[in-house]
This record gives sequence, C-alpha cells and structure tokens, in this order.
Amino acid sequence: MARLRTRKHKVVLNRSVGGDIGINVLLILLGAFMFLPMLYVIMQSLKPLDELWMFPPRFYVMSPTLKNFTDLFKLMSTSWVPFSRYIFNTVFISVAGTAGNLLFSSLAAYALAKIKFPGRRWIFEVIVLSLMFNSTVTSIANYLTMSTLHWVDTYLALIVPAWCTSLGLYLMKQFMESSVSDAVLESARLDGASEFYTFLKIAMPMVKPAWLTLIIYSFQGLWNSGNSIYIYSEQLKTFNYAINQIVAGGIARAGAAAASQVIMMAVPIAVFVISQSNIIETMGSSGMKD
Repeated sequence: MARLRTRKHKVVLNRSVGGDIGINVLLILLGAFMFLPMLYVIMQSLKPLDELWMFPPRFYVMSPTLKNFTDLFKLMSTSWVPFSRYIFNTVFISVAGTAGNLLFSSLAAYALAKIKFPGRRWIFEVIVLSLMFNSTVTSIANYLTMSTLHWVDTYLALIVPAWCTSLGLYLMKQFMESSVSDAVLESARLDGASEFYTFLKIAMPMVKPAWLTLIIYSFQGLWNSGNSIYIYSEQLKTFNYAINQIVAGGIARAGAAAASQVIMMAVPIAVFVISQSNIIETMGSSGMKD
C-alpha cells in the first residue's frame, strides 16, 4: 500500500521525487526564458555607447557603467517644465484612473452578475461587442465628446475614459458570476445587510484575484501612456511623453534612452510583483463550498 507523502506535517500529492524535480526544473527554465527581455533591457542600460551598437547584440556587459543614467538625469534637469511635474501627472493619472476603473467596473459587474433586472443580458452583449473596437477607431468620436464637455487639455480627458473600460467590466462580471455564491448574498440580505454593504464586505473580498488583476492591467496601461490627443499643455503631459521627447535626440542619446526604459519598466513590475503574491495567496484560500 502506497504511503502518503508529507511536507511540514501536511499531506501533499503522492508524486515521485523525480516528478517534483522535473517540474521544478521546467518552471525554472520557463521563468528564466521569460526574464530574458527584462535582463536585456537592464544590460542595455549599463552598456557604454560603443557596446550599444555592437552586432549581434549581447546579453552581457563588458564595461558596465552608470553614465547612461547620469546623462538621463542631466537631460531631465534641462527641461523647462520641472520634471517632478511630469512625474506627478503620471502618478496622479495612473492612481486616479485605476481607482475609478476598479470602483465603477466592480459596481457595474456586481449589478450585471447578481441583480436580476430587465435588459441586463442585452447590456452585457453590448459590452462584449465593444471589445471588438480598437481605441483608434473611436478616437474621433471620443475627441468630439471631450470637446463638447470642455475636458480637452484637462486631467479629466485621461482619467474619466479609464473609469469605464469594457475589458475591466467584462473581467469583473465573469469572475463575480463564477466565484460569488448567490446563497451567501441572499443570507446577507436576510440578515439585514444593505446592497452596498453586501457588495463591499462580501462580494469584493471573494473576487480579490479579479480586482488585483484589474489593478495591474489598468495601472500599467495608464503608466505607459505617452502623448495624448487631448492634452496640449506641457504642464499636463506625462512622464513617458517627457522621456520620449528627451531621448529623441538621435544616436548620441541612445544610452539615455536605454536607461529610461528601465525606469519606465520598474514601477509596473513592482506593482505586478506585489499584487501577484496576493493573487496567488487569495486563489489558494478563497474557495468555499455551498
């Protein structure tokens, strides 16, 4: 009779040691392969100018230097708009847009998934249909809307559209439909809980993986947003736009351009790493039985 394997006094899957080693080796190889693009960007930022143009390109640095970063900061200091303003614009737009997207997508998803009202199926079909349209296709209509509302050249032109993305609503609705039990919500209502309390205290903790994923997706999109057709004032433009303007000076600024890619990459990756641990923990502990 086969004996159950234990690890830290917990029963684990009855799999051979060779199987565990094989899976771990495979995961390490896949992780290393996915890390290669980030490693290449980091190595590029540490290369002197003569190594940047070597062919074929190399994943290692022969003479590492931080001159690319110092050159980038010198160029940033020559900007006639304080560079802290560009950083503030990016952080403010990213945080406000992500928070609004999470709030409105979750509220709408809860209504569509858990509240029965006439036309909800048709509304969801329209939302799914809207996923087919690229933002370029709707740019003229969106600009006319912003102009009518007098939001052109304001923060609202970038923040408000981020509050109502179809993908975020679709993600939250599908996850709420499959992960939130109707019996639990009905029990809360019978106990006298309001609909908003039921949404906030019961439904939202149960779909934590979904809204953490939405935070990553929304924040990354807003952080990496460059020049916008709605913004003309230099004081309202984003950090990504300012970086692109600085490094668009030709070959001489190739090193600064490589350093800027690391800076732009660092913040979204940090947000992803922090949220990823929570997603894994929640997926492992949020299951429940009726």
